[in-house]
Parts: sequence; C-alpha cells; structure tokens
Amino acid sequence: MNWTRLLLGRIGGLLLTLFLSSVVIFSALLLTPGDPIAALAGGAKPTPELVAQIRAEYHLDDPIWMRYLQWLSGVFTGDFGRSFVYKTDVMTLIAPRFGITLQLVLLTVLIILVAGVGSGILAATRGPGVDRAVGILTALGMALPGFVVAILLIWIFAKSLGWFPVYGEGAPGWDRVWHLILPAVSLAVMFIAYVSRVTRSAIVAQMHAEHVDTARVRGIPRARIFGVHVFRNAAPQILAISGTTIAGLFAASAIVEVAFGVGGIGSLLTEAAARKDLPVVQLVSLILVAVFVVLNAIADLIGALIDPDTVTAGRQA
Repeated sequence: MNWTRLLLGRIGGLLLTLFLSSVVIFSALLLTPGDPIAALAGGAKPTPELVAQIRAEYHLDDPIWMRYLQWLSGVFTGDFGRSFVYKTDVMTLIAPRFGITLQLVLLTVLIILVAGVGSGILAATRGPGVDRAVGILTALGMALPGFVVAILLIWIFAKSLGWFPVYGEGAPGWDRVWHLILPAVSLAVMFIAYVSRVTRSAIVAQMHAEHVDTARVRGIPRARIFGVHVFRNAAPQILAISGTTIAGLFAASAIVEVAFGVGGIGSLLTEAAARKDLPVVQLVSLILVAVFVVLNAIADLIGALIDPDTVTAGRQA
C-alpha cells in the first residue's frame, strides 16, 4: 500500500470538506431570518445612531463574500470574533465548554465500546436465545429518541432512586464523572445498538468464512481462532462504524446537555442559535464538522493499519 498517497488523499479530502463546510455554515447563518442588531443592542430598542455604530463595528453592511474572507482570515490568525450576547472573545467562551463536552463524549465512548462490541460478540457466539435477546434490546435502543431515554433515566435513577444528580456537570474530578454518567448513558443507548448490530454481523460473516473452517479442521484452539481469524478480520468494519459513531457524538450531545443542564458546547450552540449569536454558532458548528471529519479520517487510517487489504480492495473496486 502507498501510505503517502493514502495520507495525502485523506488530508486533501479533510481540508476540502472543512473549506466547503465553512462556506456553507457562514452563508447559511447570514441568510437566516432575524437581525443580529437586536442581540448586539442587548435587547433594548437601538437608536439609529447605535444601529449605525454597530453596523460599522461588525461590518454588517459589507458584502457576504467580504465578511466571509474577514472571518476566514481571523480563523487563521486565531481571532474568532466576539460573542454578540456575552461581549467576550468566542474562543474564551467555548474552550471550557468544549472540555466538558469532551469528557462527556469520552465517557460515552467507553460505554458504547464495552456495551456495543460486547453485546455484538455475545449475540454472534452464544446461541440463538442470546442473539434474539440482544436483537430485541438493540431494536428498542434504536427506536427510543434520546430525549425520551434522558427523561426515563432522570425519573428512575435520579428522582425515584436518588442514585445520581439530576442537573449540571458538577465539579472537576469524580464529582463530574458522577454527574455525567446519566447523560453519557442517554447519549450512548442508540449508538450502542448500531455498534452491536454491526459487530454481530461482522463476527458472524467471519465465523462462516472458508479460512476459519480450515483453522477448525486443523485443530487450532477456539479462542485463538476467534482472536486471530475472526475478530481481527472483523475489526476494520467494527472500527469504521465506531469511528463514525464517536464523531457523531459531539453533535448529538446537544439534546442530552440541554436535558441534563450540562454546560457543554452542545447546550451553548442551542442557546447561541436561539439568541442569534452568530460568531458563537459559526465557530461551534465549524468545530463539530472538524471533529467529525478528523475522527473519520483517523478511523479509516487505523482500519487500514489493521487490514491493509481493505484499502487496496477499495481502491481497485
């Protein structure tokens, strides 16, 4: 495999995706109904002099393409603008919120990998009864909307049993982990179902492969067959869906953060969109897109490392 060509292709695709995403995000937000003047004026009815001052300060009368270039040049120099609502630097506002969302996503990833991959392996290897039970649970998990799962978990484990806090992200350390467990489970449920089903299908396909039958005939121990010939070959497919799943968690966290009052970038994005705080919405949206494409590229590269034949086959197809 030509790794240089593969890396350059992934990096080129990543940069093109980020550029096109930045154009779409910037243009779409500017074309949405509503006037940011109201947010910039602090809710009070602005005088004509104040409106003129705000338009000049934020270049609101410039053509869209010129404002996009100004914004893009600011991104390259680390100047992401000031929040219309909070009157502070956008990056200063987002950085601590991103840390909270990152902790929530990492905890969710741990739950998804353990429960999703584990239940998929059980469904594929422990007989039809376990397979049917896992299938019913994963179907239920895929059918339940995230906010419904959040309400159920709050009612059962926070209100009725009192095991977990209901609101907020808590203090750094174990208190934060304790606060984020229910949000992470809420966020993980639907993704566990996806990962479990893909894992089961990939494992079953490998267990019926010709090289696995040959290994059984040769008397190779069952555990070694599963580890070397089944799971290793199924890993790229599991990794691909896991990478896409993990990348999508950052965007999907918004609903859960609002439901549990967690102060991450998801809840910040929801609040900023409602208050027409364009600089915040633009940067958070761009960060979410960047995280998604970077994690997908990393998953592709790790999959290629595990099984180079999949990349070669894909290029030849």
